[in-house]
Amino acid sequence: MKTLPDLSFGKLWNISFGFFGVQIAYALQSANISRIFSTLGADPHDLSYFWILPPLMGIIVQPIIGVLSDKTWCRFGRRIPYLFIGALVAVIVMCLLPNAGSFGMTVSMAMVFGLFSLMFLDTSINVAMQPFKMMVGDMVNEKQKGLAYSIQSFLCNAGSLVGYLFPFIFTWIGISNTAQAGTIPESVIFSFYIGAAILILCVIYTTVKVKEIPPVEYAEYHDISQEDKTEKTNVLKLLVKAPKAFWTVGLVQFFCWAAFMFMWTYTNGSIAANVFDAQPDMVNPSMLDTGSEQYQEAGNWVGVLFAVQAIGSVIWAAMIPLFKNRKFAYALSLLLGGVGFISIYFIHDQFLLFMSFLLIGCAWAAMLALPFTILTNALSGGHMGTYLGLFNGTICVPQIIAAVAGGWILSAFTTEGSVPPEVNMLVVAGVLLIIGALCVSIIKETSGASSTTK
Repeated sequence: MKTLPDLSFGKLWNISFGFFGVQIAYALQSANISRIFSTLGADPHDLSYFWILPPLMGIIVQPIIGVLSDKTWCRFGRRIPYLFIGALVAVIVMCLLPNAGSFGMTVSMAMVFGLFSLMFLDTSINVAMQPFKMMVGDMVNEKQKGLAYSIQSFLCNAGSLVGYLFPFIFTWIGISNTAQAGTIPESVIFSFYIGAAILILCVIYTTVKVKEIPPVEYAEYHDISQEDKTEKTNVLKLLVKAPKAFWTVGLVQFFCWAAFMFMWTYTNGSIAANVFDAQPDMVNPSMLDTGSEQYQEAGNWVGVLFAVQAIGSVIWAAMIPLFKNRKFAYALSLLLGGVGFISIYFIHDQFLLFMSFLLIGCAWAAMLALPFTILTNALSGGHMGTYLGLFNGTICVPQIIAAVAGGWILSAFTTEGSVPPEVNMLVVAGVLLIIGALCVSIIKETSGASSTTK
């Protein structure tokens, strides 16, 4: 089997650069969906249900993209056509979603419009996102994969930083951060517009700069014989043949992504109540007054905190390669993130929360890089895209379960007639990360060269 050549830093950078724009879109979605639907009138107990759509679309779309792109080759490549089409659709939807309350629709119709927009947005982001991970698996040798995924992690966090800060920055320069009841503030709307423009420009850059490996060379580099090409297989057979790393890393992923689903869903309400003293709504005292200045200021500050998390992730991502034991680095990162989540319960100062989110960033850095490094090193053969698409299930399934269970868990903490203590859900997230850290010990790292997976 031929060995993939070392790539220059510039080529590794170009492979993942479009991920910067995709992550801006994902960050805007992550930081603002709860804010948008709360502003439209969603009950906190129902808030997690709005978050079912993103992972649900991911678990459906990404394996399909993996299977199709494994079998695709055209003048533009095998993965690039999918990321370009996904980005194009995302741009259109990003211009529609924040206007859900601005088209003169009733509250219920605005909710439905927002849900459909969210469904298409997350579908398109998933279509655009997965090919970047696949291209690293396709084009980068085992020695450089750690560096390649670290670059991807850096660009991911840099994009997150920009996306998270947009509403705060636009408010700072004078764009309105409040609006009529049921209407999304202009600071959020403009954030989505600018994010859409950056997304398409970044994806065009990668499309122009990256030339994927032609099919014949790809087969030589990935030890794919003519017999392998004509082999008839299906997803279930591939799962049966999956390396142990697929399942053991997947178990750790379960606890990690459930924890972060709770963060995305409940941080806005937690910070508004615990730090900015947002008051209950006069009409419905079991909900916060989402039209108040305190609530919308908290929404901007959540973007800042998520940006701090991204900064912490960038710093920690640079330190992870210094650890000789990758599993120790993985477990330590998740443990630090768990401590960060739990500490939010005890902090009522907006600036002290920086420390909490820096620690959460440590977990995020490990989650972005280490699982894919461990998995792609354990894979060989012609089903790289399919396996990475299937592996996305270890990201999506826990989010779906967390979204379904979130309202029930929050209800257990809630006194009837009072505002739900959403901060308790962040403590639950911390406990989940600590459990994930303990599960790292069962991961067995292997090399694709010794794997039977084709």
